[in-house]
Amino acid sequence: MTTTLKLAALALLLATLNAQLSTVSAQSYSIDWYKIAGGGGTSTGATYQVTGTIGQPDAGGAMTGGNYSLTGGFWSLIAVVQTPGAPKLYISQSGNTVTVYWQAVSGWNLQQNNNLATPAGWSASSGITTSGGTNYLNLISPTGNLFFRLTGP
Repeated sequence: MTTTLKLAALALLLATLNAQLSTVSAQSYSIDWYKIAGGGGTSTGATYQVTGTIGQPDAGGAMTGGNYSLTGGFWSLIAVVQTPGAPKLYISQSGNTVTVYWQAVSGWNLQQNNNLATPAGWSASSGITTSGGTNYLNLISPTGNLFFRLTGP
């Protein structure tokens, strides 16, 4: 094979590769940063799926764009913090009402805090009702972060 033919073949190969590369296009989604943490789970809905981790809260608020919003961290809405030796706390949601409840054991009091980074931010919860040996705190349309714990003997 002559040098001219080799150069022509190489030029043809480069032109073909260049044409193929120019037709590649990217999607309209991007992840601008990430973190490494532990644990996690998967959330799916419609055609989207997010697999994430739990860990320290992300700096700042929710990440939003278009019709989408993502709030990172360790439970971004309402959380129950279990106190060792205390009755177990439960949380449920029905419509716009969130209920925190636990077995009515004498000497245990419910406290709440909207920021776990502020240890002095715990205060007594009000509006607790008791029925059938269970204490209930009903919150209508709660906003922001709320964390709960039981303190006692």
